[in-house]
Amino acid sequence: MRTKQELRAAVEAAVWAPSPHNTQPWSFALEEGEISLRSDTDRLLRVADAEGRELLLGCGAALFNIRTALRGMGHRPVVRVLPDPDRPGLLATVRLGPDEEADEDVRVMNAEIPRRRTHRAGFLPEPVPDELLDVLVGEARAEGARLTPVGSEAAARILAAVTAAAQEVQARDRAFTLEIVRWGRPPGSRHMDGVPADAYPGEPGRTWPHFAQRDYTAGRAWGTGEDRPEARETGVVALLTTPGDRPEDWIAAGQALQRVLLRASAHDVTAAFHTQPLEVHHLREFVRQELCSGEYPQMILRLGHAPCRIRGVRRPLGEVLQESEGPEDDGTSGPRG
Repeated sequence: MRTKQELRAAVEAAVWAPSPHNTQPWSFALEEGEISLRSDTDRLLRVADAEGRELLLGCGAALFNIRTALRGMGHRPVVRVLPDPDRPGLLATVRLGPDEEADEDVRVMNAEIPRRRTHRAGFLPEPVPDELLDVLVGEARAEGARLTPVGSEAAARILAAVTAAAQEVQARDRAFTLEIVRWGRPPGSRHMDGVPADAYPGEPGRTWPHFAQRDYTAGRAWGTGEDRPEARETGVVALLTTPGDRPEDWIAAGQALQRVLLRASAHDVTAAFHTQPLEVHHLREFVRQELCSGEYPQMILRLGHAPCRIRGVRRPLGEVLQESEGPEDDGTSGPRG
């Protein structure tokens, strides 16, 4: 019974992972002492993310949360990624391995899982220490990815310009506009997914260089998030890349991203994501060739100190977890959708 409670708690941690527009594109099953992580393609961004790359990044982040939660409980997780070639929607399975005492790093990251938030505006002037950036680079490397802070102002301006160009291309695509508006929530919405109105300002101030923000409302300016005049800094621009560009690389990138985000959050550093140019094929290829030394860009992000932490919304466990009765079950919980 204790094992099942621990696995369920790990799934509760998993759902706090970031995902594109907070689509939460995952589902879980708990059976015979094993967590199965599956993609929920009903939540795929079919226009912006037709290949499912961003979906798998989000699911990879959820997988890292599962690993971290189990390690925090004193277990070494046994993980298989893409275990069945005939079931591509089964992204990973996780079982409890040997007991292993959680170290301080694990405890710190575990505490940040429900605390981490995504930012969608400018940052405060307080800089991100170089020492912390070095730590974040190491965290990404530990998961098989590369985090590269963009030290050149010219390169940061290029990335900002490419982001603006991609957003302009997407804004002219009615199908894309309808897709993104689907995930923007008006004030007072009771949805437990998508981007709440208080998660972004209606008219975000400009930073320099300015990275275009998503328009979740087709110009209706629903955003009620606070836009403080002192929060006008771009922050540290960084690229997360991988040597390959297959589903297993995308899952690895998601785990690396979440590892970086949790470590940053422990230092009150927040990330803003800019995936626009990575959703337009020729612009992603430009970024790869010109700014990533031929590696594949999986995320463009800005790191900095946000003026506040917004509330987070997640679907309840009963909507994402299916449980089957078994020897570790007390018989009170039937299958859940």
